[in-house]
Amino acid sequence: MTDVLDVVWRLLAVFVAFLVLPLVVGQTEHKVMAHMQGRLGPMRAGGFHGWAQLVADGVKFAQKEDVVPAGADRKVFQLAPAVALLPYLLVLVAIPVGPGDAVGQHVDAGVFFVLAVMGVGVLGSLMGGWASANKFSLLGGLRTAAQLLAYELPMLLAAASVAMAAGTVSLTGILDGFQWWWLPWQIVGALVFFTAGLAELQRPPFDMPVADSEIIFGAYTEYTGIRFALFLLAEYAGIVVLCGLTTVLFLGGWHGPAGIEGLGWLWTLLKTALLAFVVIWLRVSYPRLREDQLQKLAWTVLIPLALAQIALTGVVKVVIS
Repeated sequence: MTDVLDVVWRLLAVFVAFLVLPLVVGQTEHKVMAHMQGRLGPMRAGGFHGWAQLVADGVKFAQKEDVVPAGADRKVFQLAPAVALLPYLLVLVAIPVGPGDAVGQHVDAGVFFVLAVMGVGVLGSLMGGWASANKFSLLGGLRTAAQLLAYELPMLLAAASVAMAAGTVSLTGILDGFQWWWLPWQIVGALVFFTAGLAELQRPPFDMPVADSEIIFGAYTEYTGIRFALFLLAEYAGIVVLCGLTTVLFLGGWHGPAGIEGLGWLWTLLKTALLAFVVIWLRVSYPRLREDQLQKLAWTVLIPLALAQIALTGVVKVVIS
């Protein structure tokens, strides 16, 4: 009975984090972009520093009418937001945030599990684009598919480099075997993984599937109200998951500098928050790439770099063994 209660408690904690952390990231994006771009709008709602902006956005989405286009495939159209959002909950269950049992559920092949499930989330955009009976939506969905095909490979190769270094594909095992001298050695893999993850999330400067100046809002053009809000929540949940995985794979997770190692899960949260800030910063700082530039970056830059990182990892493992 005690074991069952322990599992239920850990899963409940993951679910609460899934509900809270993406909203915190969304609120932070409002504020950071407002400061960087000199916009006062997000500072108005609720008085001090616009603390109620998130509440105002929620009320706005709840009041909007839920419209389904007459020619749409209704069932697929309505299911797409859930398909886009729920995979990130499953990934959060497998991400260890602290030593011991500070994880929703241990997964032996954690690296492969989280990358496979993250790829399922992209299907939500494909479903929304195909089912909307809108040419702009369909084009956005096709761009999403092309982006997934291009960037899934470098992301997997970069993660494989860390798994080779640790000698395991378990996320908990990777953290147990983490060494601080991995940081300069795996920096290229970290950059490849983070960049490819941004592209899979369709975050600027890789937001061609939702390019508002070209295809209105891509696969999400016909969505309104709560369903549109779920797609936005999926984007912010994806940011939390990507930053959390980058922290676990490349930044040591709960490991901290000597002398302050004991903070545990707070280190994971702090590193994840700093990476989320970088994601927001990139959105403000860089213009959108063209589609050909996107593909060129993946196939001629990121994949060769990821393969070089794997080769370097193999050499280092042979030398130190």
